[in-house]
Amino acid sequence: MNRTEWIRQADRLHAAGQPFALVTVLRAFAPTSSKAGDKAVVTAEGLIHGWIGGGCAQPAVVKTVRRVLLDGQPRTIRISPSDESVERDIGDVLEFGMACHSGGTLELFVDPVLPAAMLTVVGDSPVARALVSLAPRVGLRVAVVAHGAVASDFADASVVVDSDDLQRVAEQLASTPFAVVATQGRRDVQGLKAALSLQPERLWFVASATKARVLLDALVSSGESEEAVRRIVAPAGESIGAQTPEEIALSVLASVVAAKRGRAEAAPAVTSTGTTATTATTVTTAAATAVATAAATASPQLADTAASGGCCGSAKKAAAVVVPPQSCCGG
Repeated sequence: MNRTEWIRQADRLHAAGQPFALVTVLRAFAPTSSKAGDKAVVTAEGLIHGWIGGGCAQPAVVKTVRRVLLDGQPRTIRISPSDESVERDIGDVLEFGMACHSGGTLELFVDPVLPAAMLTVVGDSPVARALVSLAPRVGLRVAVVAHGAVASDFADASVVVDSDDLQRVAEQLASTPFAVVATQGRRDVQGLKAALSLQPERLWFVASATKARVLLDALVSSGESEEAVRRIVAPAGESIGAQTPEEIALSVLASVVAAKRGRAEAAPAVTSTGTTATTATTVTTAAATAVATAAATASPQLADTAASGGCCGSAKKAAAVVVPPQSCCGG
């Protein structure tokens, strides 16, 4: 048995975006066939690459690996001789009884290695390009969907789909946990449909509240699920006073990271009916209210976007009086 086989297999699985666990022997009390420091890469299917001991220990290891790959939490386990194959949680160690006759005790650390979450960015706008550049810096893989996109223009993307045709998107991308539509006036409806077809857990649309309301209505009228459309977050992004494409991308990315970490809060978002619905975002309610109040004093036109708390709501300072016809979010 090659005790360093785990290195090659870990590299292969990581490159393929496949989840696995790195299992390390912390302590080995004789008689055992492994020693402290031995390692193996273990998959959810029970494949073991490397060396962590004989067959007696493997069922407990594989069971624990499947558990850590589900919740992403590492665990320390102890496998020791016992008349029964029992499992006990003793503090920060999960203990398994081993009914084998070989004897010996093993303590192992089971560490999940999960593929980076995928963020699909739809569009070829300045905000979209900034998102593609920033997202990998916070550990996200990026897929780009844009009509006529050139792969060399998106060096940080893992996948570039040069069409927003639904069939082409389906052929080249699987479902994605997070998606941002940043078309900004270029093929908005097509981009939204492409994003919806990927069935993301969270979908943000970079647009003003007024524009979003019109386009979400159009989506429902064209046959898209009203429930799916209602979950689109628009305007998108945290309320940070963003103005430049890079700042807007940063505000949107902050919402993506919050959703990834399970830190999203309930806040109102624009729906296709023009009302509000509870959608997962991370806009700070107090900050959004303050911006909206100041904007209402300065200009009723600015208040429409500021009250929404997204990139368009936060992109113009409250002191501004005139909003250009083409806003930071594409109008």
